[in-house]
Amino acid sequence: MSIAIKLEAFEGPLDLLLHLIEKNKVNIYDIPIAEITEQYLIYVNQMDRQDLNIVSEFLVMAATLIDIKSRMLLPKEVNQEGEEVDPRQELVERLLEYKKFKYIAEELKDRQIDAEKFLFRAEQIPKEVLKYEQPVDIEKLLSDITLKQLNAIFQSVMKRQNEKIDPVRSKFGKIEKDEVSLTEKISYVEQFANSCKRFSFRALLDSQSSKMEVIVTFLAILELIKTSKIRVEQDKIFDDIQIYAKEG
Repeated sequence: MSIAIKLEAFEGPLDLLLHLIEKNKVNIYDIPIAEITEQYLIYVNQMDRQDLNIVSEFLVMAATLIDIKSRMLLPKEVNQEGEEVDPRQELVERLLEYKKFKYIAEELKDRQIDAEKFLFRAEQIPKEVLKYEQPVDIEKLLSDITLKQLNAIFQSVMKRQNEKIDPVRSKFGKIEKDEVSLTEKISYVEQFANSCKRFSFRALLDSQSSKMEVIVTFLAILELIKTSKIRVEQDKIFDDIQIYAKEG
């Protein structure tokens, strides 16, 4: 039995085989290998032979089908357990796996098409709303942070600053730096907060190069908290304090 096959473009030999099985409405677990092989060869003979890479894939599958067809004409093969081996088994497993991935690809394509139908309106928030700043209750903001906790962190940082001093080089002459400006440090911390969004209070103080810088940075943080340019949080007592840039 043979059927007229419309010459179509298939993604590969498995795609063509799956098409023939569905076209003939046969059970994929019981493929009539002689009939499917005949139809497959008809298609391969009509293919454009210019692209050898594509044609070679179909010819390899044609050879596989002919091999399966010849093995089915021979006496049944038996494995070590004494069970009959179906020459089509490996091909069936490959077809099932290909079919599964093909359906998944089609499902993803449908979802992509559906997603393209969704349109979102641009954000339209009145300028008055954007400019609104929620009043900040400084006492409530700092209710969970005590001066004792801040002082403990400050003392810890100062101790680390002292530990950084080289006992040998510290005896050499030292070049005095200009005094640290509180205004400049406030601007620096504010810019640092805006770029990092979130950072550790202790880590910021540890990064300072001198005792004076630690003190001025500490004062800058308190000033920025007061003016609501940053906010601070602490999950548990004795945990490190986290500093957040003002949102919006």
